[in-house]
Amino acid sequence: MTVLITGATGLIGQEIVKQCHAQGINVHYLTTSKSKLSTTDHYKGFYWNPNTSEIDHTCFEGVSAIINLVGASISKRWTDNYKKEILESRTQTAQLLQDTIKTHDYKIDYVVSASAIGIYPTSLTNYYEENHTEISSSFLGEVVEQWEAVVENFKALGCKVAKIRIGLVLAKDGGALPEIVKPIKFGAGAAFGSGKQWQSWIHITDLASLFMYALQYQLEGIYNGVAPNAVSNQELTKLAASILKRPLILPNIPKLAMKLVLGKMHILLFESQRVSSQKIENKGFNFKYANLRPALEDLLG
Repeated sequence: MTVLITGATGLIGQEIVKQCHAQGINVHYLTTSKSKLSTTDHYKGFYWNPNTSEIDHTCFEGVSAIINLVGASISKRWTDNYKKEILESRTQTAQLLQDTIKTHDYKIDYVVSASAIGIYPTSLTNYYEENHTEISSSFLGEVVEQWEAVVENFKALGCKVAKIRIGLVLAKDGGALPEIVKPIKFGAGAAFGSGKQWQSWIHITDLASLFMYALQYQLEGIYNGVAPNAVSNQELTKLAASILKRPLILPNIPKLAMKLVLGKMHILLFESQRVSSQKIENKGFNFKYANLRPALEDLLG
């Protein structure tokens, strides 16, 4: 089997590539950087430039499924220009894939795409399942709504489609965790705001396994990509500090302070979404890291 992966060189993509190879699945990947093109056994790169609608359409040859992960990082300061890039790096890319499949009449059976729990409105009390219809009025809510709408159009090409709404991804060498623990390591760790906001997290290994599970069983529809046990920001901070054997002596960091430091993206630290993983568990998926302590011990130990 050969899959085409967009965003293969990113944090989640690298872990998925590893799991594909462990299962004997060939990987084609698209990259905007010609220096990242390589051809080895079971791993072949193809160039694309979504800004100019340029794509090497032979990337689809022999491919039966697409794992779509591409998208500019939301962890950079959100200027107006960068907000545009965050949106277009998700919508234009999906559109370009669809147009190319159509033009060259490729037959793709299955598409599993990244999405995000940012679509759910911030709430300290709600417990979000995939069928929740209210959409967050935040910038991220808008982005995810448009992103999912474009991904849905793969169905018109005869593809089965799944979308994985990803929470806070915990990984050793990238994503949010190294940033969260940096101040803790220097004895300056503290929760954000009230510390009561929910953080629906997932270990990077489980997230990649979840994508592979969706691919294996050709699951369709929306699934939350979060571990079963969300925690408060305060719990996350305390647990990380205890595993790193560092004290937490500072008061919580006020929202205004983070707004000055991070600008509009400060909401990432203060949004609260408690999200259910029941739907994917009902499909038979088992989490290796269902609880935060073992996940952090694995990543920080």
